Amino acid sequence: MGLPRPLRYGGKTVLSAFIKEPVRGPVFLSENGLVGDEQADFKVHGGPDKAVCVYPSEHLSYWQVRLGRSLPPAPFGENFTTLGLLEQNVHIGDVFKVGSARVQVSQPRQPCFKLAASHQEPKLALWVQETGRTGFYLRCLKPGWVSPGDPITLLERDPRSVSVAEANRTMHQGKADVAATRRLLAIPSLSKSWCATLEKRLAGRFESDRERLEGPGGSGEPR
Repeated sequence: MGLPRPLRYGGKTVLSAFIKEPVRGPVFLSENGLVGDEQADFKVHGGPDKAVCVYPSEHLSYWQVRLGRSLPPAPFGENFTTLGLLEQNVHIGDVFKVGSARVQVSQPRQPCFKLAASHQEPKLALWVQETGRTGFYLRCLKPGWVSPGDPITLLERDPRSVSVAEANRTMHQGKADVAATRRLLAIPSLSKSWCATLEKRLAGRFESDRERLEGPGGSGEPR
């Protein structure tokens, strides 16, 4: 759970709710996210397609070595730190039960410069994107109570879907792959923002990820 607070980065101050604090008891999950967990920038964070940010705990040892330091709780700004749910085995559209809520995978997480700001490592957002260790977002299909330690149980999988890892490859490394782009767009549960980006791509309009990775005006030097 997090509240907006200032982050210093690249000589600038940005407002972010990236830094999360662990909870001890149940929290209500609504269609717009966990009650009490706020967002600082609703243009790119939050909303029904990004109600919950998930990050696999399996990646944390890799980042501790690469960053050369221990990591705090929820070091990637995630709401759920999970075990056993990796980008390779989770698919877009997967429906899970957690607590009394029901959730669905909507898109991979796209790292932004605020991740770099929180760790004071200008290249971190780019590293996350390049390695595919992104995590993913959930939408809430059925609101309910969730608690630390609740099992996350797969209920449904669309046989036409692709893994989060494949979606990442299509978005970031396979921008010219028309077949993969169309395959990803054909998944009904893909988030609206990803659909919009991919539809522009098919029309020959390619968006730059520089501002997302570096911040407005290029806060860091990730490229």
